[in-house]
Amino acid sequence: MAGAYNKASQASPQTPSTHWAQIGESSFVAGMWLLYQIHRLLGRWPFLLCLYPVVSYYWLSRPLARRSSLDYLQRMQQAHGLWPQPPGWRQSLRHFRVFAQVILDKMLAISGRYPASRVQVQGQQAVQDLIARGQGAVFITAHMGCIELSQVLAEQRAGLRLNVLVHTRHAQQFNRMLARLSPGSQVRFLQVTEFNAATAMMLAERVSAGEFIAIAGDRVPVHKSKTTEAPFLGAQAAFPTGPYVIAALLKCPLLLMTCTHAGHGYALQIETLASQVLLPRAGREQALAQYAARYAAALEARLRSAPWDWLNFFPFWAQAQAPQPLTPLAQAQKSSSP
Repeated sequence: MAGAYNKASQASPQTPSTHWAQIGESSFVAGMWLLYQIHRLLGRWPFLLCLYPVVSYYWLSRPLARRSSLDYLQRMQQAHGLWPQPPGWRQSLRHFRVFAQVILDKMLAISGRYPASRVQVQGQQAVQDLIARGQGAVFITAHMGCIELSQVLAEQRAGLRLNVLVHTRHAQQFNRMLARLSPGSQVRFLQVTEFNAATAMMLAERVSAGEFIAIAGDRVPVHKSKTTEAPFLGAQAAFPTGPYVIAALLKCPLLLMTCTHAGHGYALQIETLASQVLLPRAGREQALAQYAARYAAALEARLRSAPWDWLNFFPFWAQAQAPQPLTPLAQAQKSSSP
């Protein structure tokens, strides 16, 4: 299996406090569970009134997440100039509020309580064609918006069986909460903390049976894994090679699936990144970088219309082999943080 990957990132190992998998979640998940119950019993407006204290506490108590939010917003501004003024703490706080509302929508989606009428599904013909042929595929996703609304697609398309690969050790509490909300969901969450021969065989069996695999392409796994780099918002960023290697090994199409805010709901967008992922022995690393660049460009294009939907609150660009410096405002906030 090692030959299927490009060389490991040469970046210095991130400290436990900066790798995304080590960032604490307990207080935020507990707070969001309470808010979900308020929404369930009293409705959305009481939920929104209670939302601000929870978000404000999390924003104040997580300087790393706060700096990472500001760093992302600054990079988005520098790349595309979406706002009249450079983003500051108010925009970062808004970013956190959107995150909290998305968490609620994730819970509503998993529990089947999010209105399907508020989800626009775009590009579903590619999925319908695969289902008609009895062929499975790999969805590469991202931590942006409410990807859990893919359940709406699974419910609307007979024959679509979706398996979502998750790093459960990072979000054990959140995943237990989701399991409580929808024990009989058609979408299955599979814990995969490392990719080995047994994992490959399990995924191959599911794809050969016409099932679909969903895996995030924007986070380096918990155990240091092989990465490739691609330009993203004006700087090089590291992306895991796993999704491309899996699609190549399974000899199946690779589809991009994202779900971002649109109007009063979400747009679930699907497009084919590759009908077949080819990783030749000669030029394997270059091929991986090209697939990652295609993925990163598609993410950036979608974030331009939904900039608040980026939900990676950790030093994303620090994963690159040559870590990118923080933007000036984010660096200033780091210097002033306790």
